Amino acid sequence: MSGSPTHIPVRPDWLASREEEALEPALPIVDSHHHLYDRPGSRYLLDDLLRDLNCGHNVRATVIVQARSMLRVDAPPHLQPLGETEFANGMAAMSASGIYGDTRVCAGIVGYADLTLGSAIRPVLERHIALAGGVIEDGGRFRGVRQSLTWDANASLMNPSYPISEHMMESREFRAGFAHLAPLGLSFEGWVFFPQLRQLAALARAFPQTAVVLNHCGGVIGIANYADRGDEVFREWKAGMAELSKCPQVVVKLSGLGMRLGGFGFEAGERAPSSSRLADAWRPWIDTCIELFGPSRCMFGSNFPVDKGSYSYGIGLNALKRLVAGASARERADIFCRTAKTFYRLPDAGLGIPAAKS
Repeated sequence: MSGSPTHIPVRPDWLASREEEALEPALPIVDSHHHLYDRPGSRYLLDDLLRDLNCGHNVRATVIVQARSMLRVDAPPHLQPLGETEFANGMAAMSASGIYGDTRVCAGIVGYADLTLGSAIRPVLERHIALAGGVIEDGGRFRGVRQSLTWDANASLMNPSYPISEHMMESREFRAGFAHLAPLGLSFEGWVFFPQLRQLAALARAFPQTAVVLNHCGGVIGIANYADRGDEVFREWKAGMAELSKCPQVVVKLSGLGMRLGGFGFEAGERAPSSSRLADAWRPWIDTCIELFGPSRCMFGSNFPVDKGSYSYGIGLNALKRLVAGASARERADIFCRTAKTFYRLPDAGLGIPAAKS
């Protein structure tokens, strides 16, 4: 994966070169974005995630997001992703047994479905819901769909595993499929690059009843054709984020800033970075997200194991805690747990998360 625009190789010895005590260790946390998979040369399953979570922070629950894992090899393409939902629900069932600790891993599941199938996607979405335990009222875990929309004229920045076109968000077929999310109680994960933020805003305006969560701070890019254009990138990114923030049903994940895409270069140091260094680098991006969307529309996500090439789990959490240290207790609770719990409608039992006050 060394050539991936997102993944930086994970080096356990390098990560171990930096250790920190957890800041504010009692604060309840929901990790709103991680992956589990088993691929040639890259394995990250329940035991691997639990080792990362065992870092002194109080992670109460997690949301798993699709990553082309455990696809059904003998199924037609549009049904292959059902295997990932089935797999994720199995991981959730293991976690819910309590045998593996108090954290409820995969309490919410975000799967993949090809919305360009239009209305033909409806029965596929219904099967995802059934495979994850049924509707929410019956304890089901399926919460939404992510279909990557990350397009750029520079093909090296794109994931060839996904069929993506420049105007897919605007296409009649995609929007016909998108229209089936809200009636089924499903949200949409918006994974776009920053030049596409206005397109995503237009999509959100066209479907005001569909809950949307923007992945990874809005797709910051600092490599390839965007390298050495930091001020320009920031201005365009901020303008797009400001427009998207006007859509009240859109929230943002404070995640993904450890990917190669961001061009921060954390992996280049002799030692893994400290949380202070991460906080200094992230500050303009994180502060802007919180200023535009507000704490009640921002949520923490680790994006592990993808971000693990840049820093360890606990140090990434410490960095975000440093950045919001001046916020009120309510605002910190929103960012670290309550926004994700509310957006993904996670169960109350065992999470220890304070309810929002009216």
